[in-house]
Amino acid sequence: MRFLQRAATVVMLFVSAAGVQAVHSGPAQATLPTAAVALGDSFVSGEGAGDYQPVADSSGTAQGFPGWSAANSNAYFCHRSANASLFKASLPGIQQRFNLACSGAQPADITAPASARPEGRTVAAQLDQLRAVAQTHDIDVVLIGLGSNNSQFTFGDVATLCANRFIADAWTGWWEFWAYLKGEVPQQPCSASDLATAAEVAAATTETTAALRQILDTLAQVDADGVHQVILQTYTNPLPPELATPYHEEDGRKDTRDKFRALGAERYAAGCPIHRASLGPGHVFSENLGTLVKNAHATLAAERPAADVRVLDVQRAFDGARLCENSGSPSGALATPVRVQDGPTGTPVTSLSGWDKIRIQRAANTCVTYFQTCQESWHPNAAGHTVLGQCLSGAVAAGPRASVTCARDQNGTITVS
Repeated sequence: MRFLQRAATVVMLFVSAAGVQAVHSGPAQATLPTAAVALGDSFVSGEGAGDYQPVADSSGTAQGFPGWSAANSNAYFCHRSANASLFKASLPGIQQRFNLACSGAQPADITAPASARPEGRTVAAQLDQLRAVAQTHDIDVVLIGLGSNNSQFTFGDVATLCANRFIADAWTGWWEFWAYLKGEVPQQPCSASDLATAAEVAAATTETTAALRQILDTLAQVDADGVHQVILQTYTNPLPPELATPYHEEDGRKDTRDKFRALGAERYAAGCPIHRASLGPGHVFSENLGTLVKNAHATLAAERPAADVRVLDVQRAFDGARLCENSGSPSGALATPVRVQDGPTGTPVTSLSGWDKIRIQRAANTCVTYFQTCQESWHPNAAGHTVLGQCLSGAVAAGPRASVTCARDQNGTITVS
């Protein structure tokens, strides 16, 4: 199964895959309206936040919602949301905001069209889109979320792995695996090495750093006045370190024994179909993503001591409001629950109670064939992006080259320090 893969105003950019190089052209450039830009992947594009805007494809044609059975490569499925954190942040002096990020984006998509790689969408290289913005605007703020997807691993694949193992363990007995599947579907909880090895994280750091370097080089070439701040955002885990007690067992069965369908259905309904033993490795993975971003920042800061490159650490931004951290989940959570569709119907399945493994497999296959039916799962929702917008506001207000941490307190207050 594969559950996941891994405006204010949105102004559509009708650019070609080749893009247009903008250059400094004299004093007139200084009067350009100011802009903030988002580059990168789903955690800044607004995946999970709804109200997705049309996206220009690589030919310059604006793509609105193409239907649930359309190819997932359609530019619309970049899922650029009017509720993304870029549009929720307080950005004094910024006159326009441009969301150029794309759900599923990898470092390679910064300089090349995403369609040049498998499972990429038909959008122009993000730097080509950035150059188009620079022709008409003075870029002052650049938010970047990059690193969770790369040539080594993707967030979607990692999340899918752990969710799949839990569902397989819950619904299919050991004798069925032996008789029908010959044990080919893993059922054990995820380990840290299942998600990303140290070597894979190191390789991902190298390619992410290279992409960030290319962004800085391009900004130096095209920004009207040469003055801008670049904010590198880390990632937050949609799941808590431990599930709330009501999700530990159901019908007398825990996830440490075979075939616990009632518990599986309960956790799916709450948005967290995962073994409790997988939560720790999942947090190691998200912390490694944070380290990846911070190490990339350290390299670039050493190379370019005058550049205003900042780190925004949001690992703790959802503390106390993650999926299944409290009873009643997903209500009150800042992340979207895992949801699939039973065919490309547009109707999310909210309960697996009474489902057999054949029906579950059919829904899982829908996710594989029509990834847009499940790609919102385990991403910040609209409320989560509002929180991330507060985090971004704090990072913008901090001093040049700052490293700031955004955390949610027990009373729900967001603190940036």
